Amino acid sequence: MLLEIAVFNYHSAEIAIKAGADRLELCMNYLSGGITPSYGLMKVIKEKINIPVYVMIRPRSGNFVYSNTEFEIMKQDILIAKQLGFEGVVLGLLKKNNTVDVERTKQLVTLANPMQVTFHRAFDDTSNQIEALEDIINCGCKRILTSGKAATAIQGKAIIKQLVTQAKKRIIILAGGGIRSNNIAELKKSTKAKEFHSAAISANELADAKEIQKIKILL
Repeated sequence: MLLEIAVFNYHSAEIAIKAGADRLELCMNYLSGGITPSYGLMKVIKEKINIPVYVMIRPRSGNFVYSNTEFEIMKQDILIAKQLGFEGVVLGLLKKNNTVDVERTKQLVTLANPMQVTFHRAFDDTSNQIEALEDIINCGCKRILTSGKAATAIQGKAIIKQLVTQAKKRIIILAGGGIRSNNIAELKKSTKAKEFHSAAISANELADAKEIQKIKILL
């Protein structure tokens, strides 16, 4: 079982590693759900952190339908992450009809190579999760971060289980959304997922070391 922790600053990254995180998702701006981190933060994280780190590629908060200019920004941010040597990036692009933007996602996956690509919770906004999963597999993404199209993963556990079954090991289903130590055991049992994502965040918007440790024990 693998635990990915979303971090929004350098201090949280340090806390998460010491507490036992297996991988980090690096973002900025917790209240917006995470946007692309600054170059400075990316560079320092890469120099000082020794576990896999995936960089959020999201030029703004809000929906996941991007203009041509925003798409170009995403390309440049992927190239920066690639140049710095990160292990992966996290992104998600939709069309106005809430289907996966397959053409542009494929372009970004190709550009990111050899970094892995996680398609983030934009997936939960898609109109048909069965078709969306197949589209994302065809784009070459390695995993999907999802709460099962619900506000939290525990609420969406039935759909997460369905997605794990449908994926048939062709893509990793990364369960995320409100995951804490008080629900991780149930999620592990009911979804059959092998990877889990949590911010494990405290009141001051820093990673909570004790919470991460508790989750790890229960995995």
